[in-house]
Amino acid sequence: MRYLVISDVHANLEAFDAVLAAAGTCDHVLALGDFVGYGADPNAVIDRVRSLAAVTCIRGNHDKVGSGLESTDGFNQLARRAIDWTSRQLTGDHREWLTALPEGPVVVTDLLEICHGAPFDEDAYIFDDLDATRALQGSSRPVCLFGHTHVPAAFALSRTDRVLRPLPGTRLDLSTNADTSFLVNCGAVGQPRDGDPRAAFGILDTADLSLTLVRVAYDVAKAQAKIVAAGLPEVLAHRLGVGR
Repeated sequence: MRYLVISDVHANLEAFDAVLAAAGTCDHVLALGDFVGYGADPNAVIDRVRSLAAVTCIRGNHDKVGSGLESTDGFNQLARRAIDWTSRQLTGDHREWLTALPEGPVVVTDLLEICHGAPFDEDAYIFDDLDATRALQGSSRPVCLFGHTHVPAAFALSRTDRVLRPLPGTRLDLSTNADTSFLVNCGAVGQPRDGDPRAAFGILDTADLSLTLVRVAYDVAKAQAKIVAAGLPEVLAHRLGVGR
């Protein structure tokens, strides 16, 4: 099985289309939430996701707030302005789709589960070794994929000696045994924040138990122009150009 792994599209249609084109043929798409917020194309991005032949989706925090399931109380001023704009743009049909998205974690196979933030809390951020260890100890499958931070990261935890180690490189060996669990963030499609403005995604191949982290360039200028034209804060456009 060849999975396309995406997260944090954030209404960036240009980035999303570039990822779909670069990924090529995949058997299934795993979409880890935050389809809306920040960007200028919330309805179009949702339409793209809904057009995929085989996809498993979960919700993110921006999806919950944008659809009205939660208030903006936990958002900073910039995120609040963007999600308020998003809420006004969403059609009734697109809002209902967001509202119906399941909460993570969701078990995909005996090998794999997905979440937006962490297995123990869909809104929690995994930034450091302590966060990663807690997440792996709470995971129910050998491989857990997450998003939310917009920064690629990969960890392996030995359950025998409780040693956590970061996984270097862009092609990860996920060969599993009863002793090891893996936790991977493939990065953000539409809002990278690791200093690389290219869209990020992953390709998980269960045939050889590998996960490849991929970056692809897209028309950043077009996405930026849409943000400005929509009347969204210009800093959101600037952010796309620097990957922060």
